[in-house]
Amino acid sequence: STSFTKETHLNLNLPEASGEDVAVTVESIEITISSTGNYAVNGRSLVSSNLANLQKALSELSEGDLSLPLIITADATTPHQSVITAMDAAGQLGFAKLSLTTQQPSAE
Repeated sequence: STSFTKETHLNLNLPEASGEDVAVTVESIEITISSTGNYAVNGRSLVSSNLANLQKALSELSEGDLSLPLIITADATTPHQSVITAMDAAGQLGFAKLSLTTQQPSAE
């Protein structure tokens, strides 16, 4: 089974992008990636931030329902490799509804 630490709340500084806000109204799975590359899945931090452990967590939470939307929320300073690893984990498992979280640019 996958090892989680207790529920945590990561403080993220989201990257910016312009566009319309999209509300997620159905059940989804969210991978949160800290600025240091640590993963949390649906608010629960993983003990080990590697591809195999991330895939195991996604499999357990999805219960095989690969039609669930998968949202990746990464800090703006997260290493690029950590985001690619999250996308790779989702892709290898067969998740097709993948989105990335951003925030509106601040007014300067």
